[in-house]
Amino acid sequence: MTRTLLSVGNGILASLHTIEGTPVEDLLAIARSVGWGASKILRAYYRGKSPDDGSDQDLQIQDKKDGPVTAADLAVNQYVLERLQSALGTEHFGYLSEETYKASQSPFPQSWVWIIDPLDGTRDFIDQTGEYAFHLALTHNGRPALSVVACPELERLYFAVLGGGSYVETPDGTVTQRHVSTCDRPEDLTVVVSRTHRDGRFNQLLQALPCQNQLAVGSVGGKIAALVDQRADMYISLSGKSAPKDWDMAAPELILTEAGGKFTHFNGDPLRYNTGDVNQWGGLMASNGVCHDHLCAEATRLLTELDATR
Repeated sequence: MTRTLLSVGNGILASLHTIEGTPVEDLLAIARSVGWGASKILRAYYRGKSPDDGSDQDLQIQDKKDGPVTAADLAVNQYVLERLQSALGTEHFGYLSEETYKASQSPFPQSWVWIIDPLDGTRDFIDQTGEYAFHLALTHNGRPALSVVACPELERLYFAVLGGGSYVETPDGTVTQRHVSTCDRPEDLTVVVSRTHRDGRFNQLLQALPCQNQLAVGSVGGKIAALVDQRADMYISLSGKSAPKDWDMAAPELILTEAGGKFTHFNGDPLRYNTGDVNQWGGLMASNGVCHDHLCAEATRLLTELDATR
């Protein structure tokens, strides 16, 4: 179903009217504009060009503890922070970004916090798989309320506001609502998986689950896009020596749940953001929701058995 921008805005306003004095439809317009702007920058760097003048541009890859960082990450991060802070200020909104976060950082005191991943899937970006994304989420007291996930190489921008549904926008301005699949047999579900970030314990869990159909996609944003586009039904994250971070999960979570899916820890607890620890430890499951509780319980049982034999 394709809707006009006005009708999408009216649906959203039925849930939230204003945030710190700014109409939600205005905040969403800012976030979508920022998402398209970030996509333009990322696409230029992906092709080895400067987004400013089209000249050749080196990615300037830096290897860091949590993975590589490129000139594209830094350029998008600067662009997003400048756009948001210029429009909204820093009194009522906090800004948690992958590229500016410090390990000693306490939770932001503001109840409204923007969580930014300028380039989700940096390894895929470097390896030229095309499966990278941009994430932007506005959280309220630790839970997502508005989000954008842009997949630049697909030329798609996914967005959602709490209570307003999940949508995808294309460069020509067409906006279409998204819904997860209704597949209700665990053995028929397709699990979207990473090509990397998979240790032996995680692979053993995947092999033991009833759902054996798999689709490989790079970034978390791309994985959740696959769920709301009904190309897959389920995604699992399992921390090991490291864990996914707030900026990996906050924006994709709302895109999925507003499309009718579920995204929780294996024990059913919701994810919490801006807690002071940006790591999302343990097992996380995102799904179309139909078999969610059963599969969370099954994953917990299988992990207990696997750990007992290690």
